[in-house]
Amino acid sequence: MSASGISLDRVEKTFSLEKRKTFTALKDVTLDVAQGEFLALLGPSGCGKSTILRMVAGLEEPTAGKLAVNGRGPRELVNEHRLGVAFQDHALLPWLTVFQNVSLPYQLAKRPVDKARIDDLLELVGLARFRDAFPRQLSGGMRQRASIARSLVLKPEVLLLDEPFGALDAVTRRRMNLELARIWSEERTTTVLVTHDVEEAVFLAQRVVVLAANPGRIRHEEVLSFDTARTEGLERTDEFHHVVDRLTRMLDAS
Repeated sequence: MSASGISLDRVEKTFSLEKRKTFTALKDVTLDVAQGEFLALLGPSGCGKSTILRMVAGLEEPTAGKLAVNGRGPRELVNEHRLGVAFQDHALLPWLTVFQNVSLPYQLAKRPVDKARIDDLLELVGLARFRDAFPRQLSGGMRQRASIARSLVLKPEVLLLDEPFGALDAVTRRRMNLELARIWSEERTTTVLVTHDVEEAVFLAQRVVVLAANPGRIRHEEVLSFDTARTEGLERTDEFHHVVDRLTRMLDAS
């Protein structure tokens, strides 16, 4: 593939355990994510989904193989604040307002705060009226929307999402999936989502990669080419349910 995107070439990750034992979390993983693509990583616990995300984020180094983000090492993007991350824990600072939390990456990057960019993002995630509210005054879904806005504020080249809605109730999670789909359609940021939820993966992603465990490796890739846009009606189509059922059976058999 071109330099644009995320590239894993025969990547392996082994962790050291006690008594000189080791654990191979990932084995021979080759994966390309195109620029502007939304990819979901799906699989059972312990299959290495989050390990892949941590390596792309520069938090872990591959034991073997090569990993590049837009043709460079992940740490280069991190140091340039070109990589956005949102996890299950929203990690908003409780003493800062929504506007101040979203503006925090500018301060960390030692850049002037772009108030217009923040206002645009708060409008995009539906929090414009809550710009001066504190996290304790927001619902769980609203806090996650603020977290996603913060992860996008510096216009990152790559957005990494690790179970961002895992702590939310089913109704709120479904609403957040609709919000994230809408946000991605506006921003078109290269995005990798880690999730245990098959319906969430199929609804949001353009491609779903299913991982097997012990060691973690790619088992299946599902390219999603729904004619219907990522809106509420997609979940009611036969095609959507066929894909979800097929991937669910695959996971159940693992």
